[in-house]
Amino acid sequence: MRTRKSSFSSLRWIFEVSGRFARIDRAGRSAVTTLLATLGICFGVMTLIVVLSVMNGFQQTSVSPIMEISSYHLRAVPDELVSVPDLIDFCAQDKQISAVVPFYESEALIAGRSGRQTAALIRALPADVRSMDSGFARETHILYGDFDLSSNDTIVLGVELARTLGVMVGDPVSLVALSGGSDVSLISSNRTFTVSGVFECSYLDINTSFAFVSVQAAEKYFGSSARALYGIKLDNPTDDIAAAGRIQAEFPTCAVQSWREYNRSFFGTLRIEKNILMLLVCIIFIVVGINIYNGMRRLVLERSSDISILSALGGTRAEIRFIFIMRGFTSGFVGALWGAFLGILISVNIHSIFIAASYVMYGVQYLITLIFSPENAVFLSRNTMYDIYAEIPARIVLKEVLMIVLFGIVSPLWASWKASGNVLKMSVAEVLHDE
Repeated sequence: MRTRKSSFSSLRWIFEVSGRFARIDRAGRSAVTTLLATLGICFGVMTLIVVLSVMNGFQQTSVSPIMEISSYHLRAVPDELVSVPDLIDFCAQDKQISAVVPFYESEALIAGRSGRQTAALIRALPADVRSMDSGFARETHILYGDFDLSSNDTIVLGVELARTLGVMVGDPVSLVALSGGSDVSLISSNRTFTVSGVFECSYLDINTSFAFVSVQAAEKYFGSSARALYGIKLDNPTDDIAAAGRIQAEFPTCAVQSWREYNRSFFGTLRIEKNILMLLVCIIFIVVGINIYNGMRRLVLERSSDISILSALGGTRAEIRFIFIMRGFTSGFVGALWGAFLGILISVNIHSIFIAASYVMYGVQYLITLIFSPENAVFLSRNTMYDIYAEIPARIVLKEVLMIVLFGIVSPLWASWKASGNVLKMSVAEVLHDE
């Protein structure tokens, strides 16, 4: 019991002295070093959370449509030695696989009734694909008409592809040129479809180049050499390597391609950008830690006489050192928590903040123009680029937020621990002599 009371008393005076050192400097003035260190950690954590959240949202709007519409999580290409029913049954029994979608692909030159032409990727899908594949249904938003592939002569276009061709629901389009085998006519005017729907996703390239037809239309127009591919969806897309290994172990001659390989250069670029941002996290907190280290070293020198007096009154070296470590921990903990709160708050309301920023910038520009060139004020308008920025969703990843907060706490804690290593350099006799 005596030991517990002694330990509590020791901690209490350490906290009191550490708090006094943080509030008042040697000359009795208010100490701003602690406030600046806390603000530095706060704004660093806040900025990094907002930047990473916006970056995650931007990546999600690009990666998710590619994985759910274009590449699938896995692509299986069975050869003559693979029994397709066995492959489908095997995937159905795998608890990690949520859907298997057969499809065909071909490249075409597509023309609208006004004569406008453009290249497109024609993908043939089952008529009930949206009920089979929830991820596909989630990413393909129907703007006009219906996603109707029940007929051999219906087609669903991406919104930018439909705009380029100048067609709407009910208009005819023709596959003027179509890639395929030797039994497929390269140029033909008989491959005419009726637009049954127009879809939109968050990835521009898909909106610009994708068109969907029925599997029956592929069997009719793509030629006898067209091979069916099988798009496989997983409950967790990151389990693609393990799932591909299980399929290839069961069907060794079946080629299985992961979403990581399908757009390797694009996904690689996004990964490099993310790694650079994470490197910036480390660099920023290293700089903050160095600044805190220098400030703490200066504080230790300024408080050398106080340190010697505390030692003369019975304070151990560890207890005195803990005074400065507690100061660094408090600065980092308070700054990191406030930074995390502000960063999450800004990320959640990023849309409103961008819109508000556009009006503020417009107001400042309008006021300056009225003062210096009032005749040109009528030509000013709000910058609509902020509206585009506002549409980028912020995606907060808890693991990244915790990592940033941890860096925000550890960097000043480490700096304080290193800087307080040289306490008790002045003896009590030297202090009394100076006084």
